[in-house]
Amino acid sequence: MNQKIEEKLKFYAKEGRKAVAWLIDPDKTLDDFSFLEQVQKASALQLDFIFLGGSLISANGIDRIIGLVKKVNTEIPVVLFPGSLLQFSELADGILFLSLISGRNPELLIGQHVMIAPMLAKSNVEVLPTGYMLIDGGIATSVNYISQTIPIPNHKPDIAVATALAGKFLGLQHFYLDAGSGAKIPVSKEIISGIKDAVNAPLLVGGGLNELGKVKTALHAGADVVVIGNGAEKNPSLLTEVLEYVNVLNLSLNIN
Repeated sequence: MNQKIEEKLKFYAKEGRKAVAWLIDPDKTLDDFSFLEQVQKASALQLDFIFLGGSLISANGIDRIIGLVKKVNTEIPVVLFPGSLLQFSELADGILFLSLISGRNPELLIGQHVMIAPMLAKSNVEVLPTGYMLIDGGIATSVNYISQTIPIPNHKPDIAVATALAGKFLGLQHFYLDAGSGAKIPVSKEIISGIKDAVNAPLLVGGGLNELGKVKTALHAGADVVVIGNGAEKNPSLLTEVLEYVNVLNLSLNIN
């Protein structure tokens, strides 16, 4: 099984390069023509990743979306961000193998992983072992309800850091901090910087990043990858603004 996406993430984290992932919910995509236009624009602005998934969907629309993306650009990795084992496609380049370490729901810590592991072993999909941490975004979100777990308080960086360290010691290679789709407030800079310093691993941050200023805060706090989802649905120009900013930021670091 290849490790191209993992190598890319580790390079970003080591060298200080910032990256952008566009999180797409297949149930919320526009018509094919409009969606393809968005992919073309994002591709021209050097989008790093496309994440595909959501809290409520099955696998019904995933293959179609992957096919549309690959029509435009075969170089952008399409990575599954699954809410359940139903949300799997062998057409994807990779999968965030999420263990919900912030919660105590055994199904999302290890249960569903056991069910899908034999299928993953037979596929060519790159598996990315990821510690998934829900952070309180100031509002009950779909992922809180579906996962039946309580998020980590946004003002308690010590709890968040201890949780991430536990994940690191369990062997998880990547960490995803998520305030949830439609969050009122994103993950705090104290939590981001605290975890980045503690685990020294690729750090992905999403949820509540609905304006450029919030994205900047996350990046400068230590996020290696910012994940733009609901914000881009409501404001399509946001993804363009973020990509343009990250390109300039990377150029200033003499990394691009």
